[in-house]
This record gives sequence, C-alpha cells and structure tokens, in this order.
Amino acid sequence: MTPSVETLFGLHAVRALLLRRPERVLRLKLAQGRDDARMREIVELAARHGVAIERADAHELKRLMGESVHQGVVAEVSSLAPWSEDDLLSALASAKEPLLVALDGVQDPHNLGACVRTADACGALAVVVPKDRAAQLTATVRKVAAGAAETTPVVAVTNLVRCLGLLKKGGLWVVGAEGRADKRPQDVDLCTGTVLVLGAEGTGLRQLTRQSCDFLVRLPQLGAVESLNVSVAAGMLLYEAVRQREALAN
Repeated sequence: MTPSVETLFGLHAVRALLLRRPERVLRLKLAQGRDDARMREIVELAARHGVAIERADAHELKRLMGESVHQGVVAEVSSLAPWSEDDLLSALASAKEPLLVALDGVQDPHNLGACVRTADACGALAVVVPKDRAAQLTATVRKVAAGAAETTPVVAVTNLVRCLGLLKKGGLWVVGAEGRADKRPQDVDLCTGTVLVLGAEGTGLRQLTRQSCDFLVRLPQLGAVESLNVSVAAGMLLYEAVRQREALAN
C-alpha cells in the first residue's frame, strides 16, 4: 500500500527530520534566493540523503502554504502511522517509569506543538489528546514542535477519561494541574510512571477528568494573571518531573 504523504514546513522541523528520519523526506521546495547558513545546511543534508530539491518563488510558496510561516522550506514527507490507544498501552509494557502528557481539550495548535516539543525534551513517551474538540497533529503543530512530533507520538483517543483509567490500571499515577489544588508539584512523587494532565485554555480540566486524577497540583502564581498558558504549565510540570528523576538518579 502506498504510504500517505503530508506537508512539513519550517527550518527546524525539516532539519530535524532530515537528521533523524531522512528516508521519510520525499522532496523539498526551497525559497529562491535564500542562501544563508541554515538554508545551506538543509541543502547539504538533502544532498547527503539523495532528497530532490526544487526552488520555488514566493508566489508559489504562498499558493502552497497560504499564510503559514514556512521560512522558505516546505517538504513532502511520508506519513508516520499514528499511535492508537493500543499502541500506547503496548509501549508501556517495555517502558521504565514512563512519563506521559495528556491534554484535556487543548484547541490551539500552537499550544499543542509547544507541549510536544517540551515533552520530547523531557523524555516523555507520548502526548495524549482527545479525538474530538481538541487540536490534532497538523503541519502547523509539527512546525511549532520543531521536529519533536517525529519522535514523540501524539495519540488521539476516543475517550480521554477511559484512557486515563487504563493507564492507571497499567500502574501509572495520574497527576492533574488544577489552580485550586492544595498540593504543589514538588509535594508529589513524579519519579514513578506518571501521566501529567493539563486542561484546555481558559476552562482547565473537565470535571470527569479531574475526578480521574490521583493527585491535583497547582503551580505557584505570584502575579496578577489568573492562569498560565497551557504549554508553559506543561513545561513547568515536565521539568519538575525531570528534576525529581535526576535527583533520585544521583
């Protein structure tokens, strides 16, 4: 069966794929006249792996990408088979103290991309999102993730609460971010298998999701704003998990 093809754009995202999985890059369209160091690296990586390059003018790139900030780099890539809920549960069987992120209805693709990028940096196994009424993995998400979406799967599940229940049965603790919680992240052991759950922009965790959590934690906020951006909050929680795990290892 012929693999499906999708579009990836942006310097960081395309460079990351050329470095990590060059066999997935089918061809490149690069902006005419751009010859800076970052573009030359893209050209060199493409030549090394035998990837065809086509130069395109600004009008052609705009026709292809609309108002997307493509940075003069557009790639046709073979699609990765998305992880299903079963794939996620199978991966847990061989993972040691896995760390996951679950996003409860986050709708901004830029926030999803930023969360995936930080999840990758912190060694998370996957990012879990609902299939409905939530941002999904798109070219914009891949661009914001700067290549992280090629190594950290985004798993779309039919029922997030049900999925959290299965993860709990698999031995993971579910820790939700909640602004009114009594505990702080450092008060909870994040060194064991953990799912960090964050709610949608503005509304936070849904009631059923909140009830599915083993622990609720709040991030300190000393200023006037009522809540943090979800990708910032995810980064803070993920790096607290990394801090605890590094301290334990040392």
